[in-house]
Amino acid sequence: MKKIVIIGGGPAGLTAAYELLTGSEKTEVIVLEESGILGGISRTVEYHGNRMDMGGHRFFSKVPEVNDWWEKMMPMQGSPSYDDIVLHRSPELAPNGPDPEKTDVVMLKRRRVSRIFFDGKFYDYPISLKPETFKNMGFATTMKCGFSYLGAMLHKLPEDNLENFYINSFGRQLYSMFFEYYTENLWGRHPSEIDASWGAQRTKGLSVIGILKDVFGKVFHVRNREVNTSLIEEFKYPKLGPGELWEVVGKKVEELGGHIEYHACVTGFHKEGNRLLSATYEKDGEKHTIEADAFVSSMPIKDLIGGMNDVPSEPARIAKGLPYRDYMTLGVLVKKLNLVNKTNLTTIGNIVPDCWVYVQDRNVKMGRFQIYNNWSPYLVKDIDHTVWVGLEYFCNEGDDFWNQNEEQFSRLGIEEMLKMGLIQDRSDVLDTHMERVKKAYPAYFDTYAEIDTLREYLDTIENLYCVGRNGQHRYNNLDHSMMTSFEAVRCIRTGCKDKSAIWNVNTEQEYHEEKQKA
Repeated sequence: MKKIVIIGGGPAGLTAAYELLTGSEKTEVIVLEESGILGGISRTVEYHGNRMDMGGHRFFSKVPEVNDWWEKMMPMQGSPSYDDIVLHRSPELAPNGPDPEKTDVVMLKRRRVSRIFFDGKFYDYPISLKPETFKNMGFATTMKCGFSYLGAMLHKLPEDNLENFYINSFGRQLYSMFFEYYTENLWGRHPSEIDASWGAQRTKGLSVIGILKDVFGKVFHVRNREVNTSLIEEFKYPKLGPGELWEVVGKKVEELGGHIEYHACVTGFHKEGNRLLSATYEKDGEKHTIEADAFVSSMPIKDLIGGMNDVPSEPARIAKGLPYRDYMTLGVLVKKLNLVNKTNLTTIGNIVPDCWVYVQDRNVKMGRFQIYNNWSPYLVKDIDHTVWVGLEYFCNEGDDFWNQNEEQFSRLGIEEMLKMGLIQDRSDVLDTHMERVKKAYPAYFDTYAEIDTLREYLDTIENLYCVGRNGQHRYNNLDHSMMTSFEAVRCIRTGCKDKSAIWNVNTEQEYHEEKQKA
């Protein structure tokens, strides 16, 4: 019987564990999870009965295999959720699906509302061609944006950095308004210093032309039009947040005979020739060594390579130089928001309907804020009388911002909410809670330009399979991370030496998938 060690209890690691245990060949599976909770950066944090989605995770995929997997773990709702009932909405329901008012293991169908907060006004994200957009911009700025985009179409810049990529896609004026500051705030680097591949991967062809195609597709009822991921209007969502799904998967893994070792921090590996023989992890102050036939790693490549013996100097140097961006979230429970809902979308308390909002305000450090009430009514203990908000700030582990204590961070967040007009008075705040997330975003600068050389070295280790966002140093979505594990398990089962299918997930404009049609 093969023994497989999986490093990390996030989406990629748990997907691999489940797939290995449900195969025809008996396999011993051990998952080493550094923390005491499953889900990785897709975890849900509970605080005083309110739940925080760390980072905001929509469940949407164009891949049938992923959608089927989610449905198997958490079926779609067959009855209205609490807010649907209160607001007399009639959502699309799954025949014989579970009732979210009676059970927790259920996926909800949610509206995707995501906007940009710029100059004290809301703009659709991606930018739409609604009258409100032009009204907010004003005539002069609208004309500037139009001519700027025409100029970008006529004079294309070489796409050798992220700034040029965005200018080619949206024009210099829109780039300056809606992309430049947010991107610099997110990464801590100007877009001109960041590899263009990040933009190509995250926007998947989104541009002014793409937005126009989508608008005309809707107006003229074009059949089988392709829907850009950034333009989707609905998504699936676990009743109690994304971490609930991974807790469900974790239970299934253990029921199938797998073992999850919590608070197990992997610190090193022993390698002989082109094979890993064992991993070393620390738990409760003691070191443990575990041997295995194969290792599936979702841990950061920087730490993976840094813990190996006999790594040649070049891959060691590249791995050591790989950059990451960390973030901090402040959960803020308020009596009400000082924001007017000018949309035609109904919400409990008539709060603005956004799930998350990108902040393009150079006067604050805040990068985004989430309104958890709109993700799921079950994330908020008292949704009828309170609003639960998550303020997100990007930083680097160990810097002055990261090292703030909870009182300092809470004071900053509340001050910025007042400055932006999100709340009217400090007395509106009922409670706050701070969370930190390490290595949330693998970054596309510094030695990232040499990532292919690092991948070539990792592929020489025949029983090592790198999966997930940090495992591949690629800003994957949830479904992409899962797909890397599907491919890794196929390789382990078949004994395939070629790992290119694992690495090629989400590298093409349309990645070996059946497209979702609207």
